Amino acid sequence: MKVGYLAENYLYKRNIINIVKDVEYQKVNNLFALTYPGVKYINKIAKKTVIPFNDSIYQFTDLNLNKVDILHFFNTISYGKTPWITTFETILPRLDCTLSCHQGARPDFSVLTHYKAVKKALAAMASDSCKRLIAMSDCNANMQRILLKDFPQYQQAIEPKITTLHPPQQLLVSSYADKNINLDGKIKFILVGASFFRKGGMEVVETFSKLKREYNYDLELILISSLRLDDYATKETEADIQKAKILIQQNLDWIKYYEQLPNKEVLELTKQCHVGLLPTYADTYGFSVLEFQAAGCPVITTNIRALPEVNDNDRGWIIEVPTNYLGEAIYTTKEERLEISSAIKSGLERVVHEIFANREVVIAKSNRSIQGIKNNHSLSHYAHKMKEIYLQAL
Repeated sequence: MKVGYLAENYLYKRNIINIVKDVEYQKVNNLFALTYPGVKYINKIAKKTVIPFNDSIYQFTDLNLNKVDILHFFNTISYGKTPWITTFETILPRLDCTLSCHQGARPDFSVLTHYKAVKKALAAMASDSCKRLIAMSDCNANMQRILLKDFPQYQQAIEPKITTLHPPQQLLVSSYADKNINLDGKIKFILVGASFFRKGGMEVVETFSKLKREYNYDLELILISSLRLDDYATKETEADIQKAKILIQQNLDWIKYYEQLPNKEVLELTKQCHVGLLPTYADTYGFSVLEFQAAGCPVITTNIRALPEVNDNDRGWIIEVPTNYLGEAIYTTKEERLEISSAIKSGLERVVHEIFANREVVIAKSNRSIQGIKNNHSLSHYAHKMKEIYLQAL
């Protein structure tokens, strides 16, 4: 069996490429890619988005020139006749007009019924060529089903194709004891992610600084982030980045800061830490949570999107922030963002106090995190399910 894929980025490597044994994976050519330079040039000359790049990058056609048995994409729609499936992280189709419909206090997909591009993509998803739509979480499978309610002409054909399959994760340790770290000295926390502000990094640094001043807790914070300007959920500015840099520099006696590290080194560092951090405003899934848990680090997360499916107060800690009925945090106004920030800070304080009041809680949650990875993210189980999907598609 020959499976075609589009890219060799992290998402494809994590979820698609070389997952199933006895399958030949082949990178395929996409004729839509021929439009990318033109789209970028037009937008650059116009100094604004004249042609949305997302409307090209997540679409595929090849006039059936790629000789593969099945195509497996990430977030992408095919308009050809070769059998295809797509793993997706929010909703499909992934177009400029669909990317924010799940946001706000009262999200509404009905506005999409006016877009021809949406209907064209849904027709492709309803076609016989589309074999399966693999949601990474129940959260986004639910989003997809809700979107389809506004498109009854496609709903009956598409809905049976939707299935949930959580990403796989290899264990890094088999138990807390394997980490070979004790609880008598520093408690080490770790946060990883280029989008520092969106992932709650500023709240972490400010809260931990306060706790160090007021309680002199013996903690260490490892930050791995380029402090990238994201401007998505948190709407940070260059001034915010400078403020974060100054705060980090002022606390290098207990903060270890890395702008970037190879993934292998990150995983090794994770095994030396006690607790992972992802108190995020917005994440479609949160792969770092799986990596932390696989390294025996129970994780402090918010309650957004897929996070309650991979974390809870039994194997980690959940911070409740305001969400809409789809599980997305409500962050569209400055006041809403301040409310989220306040909830994250108070939640972090609560958890850190709990840990230092009873350090043994880390061991129990660590072992339950590892068990959760074994039960729900087994690579062999994922590969078995994916092979079934491929065989059924053919």
